Amino acid sequence: MNIIKEAQRVLSAESKALETLSQSLDNNFVEACEKIRKANKVVVSGVGKSGIVGKKIAATFSSVGIPSIFLHPTEALHGDLGIVNEGDVSILISKSGTTDELLVLFPYLKKRTCIISITSNSNSLLSKKSDIHLLIPLDKEACPIELAPTTSTTMTMALGDAIAASIMRLNKFEEKDFAMNHPLGQLGKNLSTTVGDVMHTGINIPIIDISRSFKDALIVMTDKPLGCLCVVDNNKLVGIITDGDTRRALNNFDLISDIKIVDVMTSNPITVKEDTLVGRALSVMENRKSQINVLPVVDDNNTCIGIVRIHDLIKSGL
Repeated sequence: MNIIKEAQRVLSAESKALETLSQSLDNNFVEACEKIRKANKVVVSGVGKSGIVGKKIAATFSSVGIPSIFLHPTEALHGDLGIVNEGDVSILISKSGTTDELLVLFPYLKKRTCIISITSNSNSLLSKKSDIHLLIPLDKEACPIELAPTTSTTMTMALGDAIAASIMRLNKFEEKDFAMNHPLGQLGKNLSTTVGDVMHTGINIPIIDISRSFKDALIVMTDKPLGCLCVVDNNKLVGIITDGDTRRALNNFDLISDIKIVDVMTSNPITVKEDTLVGRALSVMENRKSQINVLPVVDDNNTCIGIVRIHDLIKSGL
């Protein structure tokens, strides 16, 4: 047996199944998204592999601002049902739609919640009794004996992702919102640390008025060595001079007195705002034809309020 070919067969089968699922979406999907979006919280339940997928769906929902929990049906019937309240939405996952534990739990959830079922059998009891049914149009499982949950679990998990992403769009969920739910680890740092947290401010900003001499500019850059000098006119940022600009100017002119700031500076420099995420600021520096190592930070009036260097961004933990 060729292991690579077998793996490719499985992946191809699951890929085609996902396309079938995509084409099968109808108004039930839209209605489910609206119900979930307006719910106080979402209660996801399932048994076996469906339960494992359910845990992932609940976790994804919570991470994108949709309050969700996973509730095991057996535990629910022994006291945990108390966590379910009116105004909640229940999602019951069962490939066959005949899972005994879910059918026993069903009437108790029905008294308090709207019930959405996800099954591969639209004629099953669970599918017919639910307020909304989302069909998994499964042809067959991808495993060699067509029994182990493979394609069905992939399709169900993908459907959960599709619901989550659709509601994110509806709610205009942004990076800053995602960061609020991921405060620790590298992901949390990247999505919660802003330029304002790491920039140089106040008297540490190398800044000079455009009317001053180039010699004055050199003095400021020497006194505040951050690799650049912000040039302002009426307190508005109009340009930037880098260490490289300075070296080139000194090489091109015989006398410092002949050099004017306006001839050396880069006009209308690239800037960032104080609330820009450090990851985005790093992208601004690197994703360009000629990389830059420093950025002026401006407010809404284009007043320079800080300087951030690539070193500062890396030091922040990127």
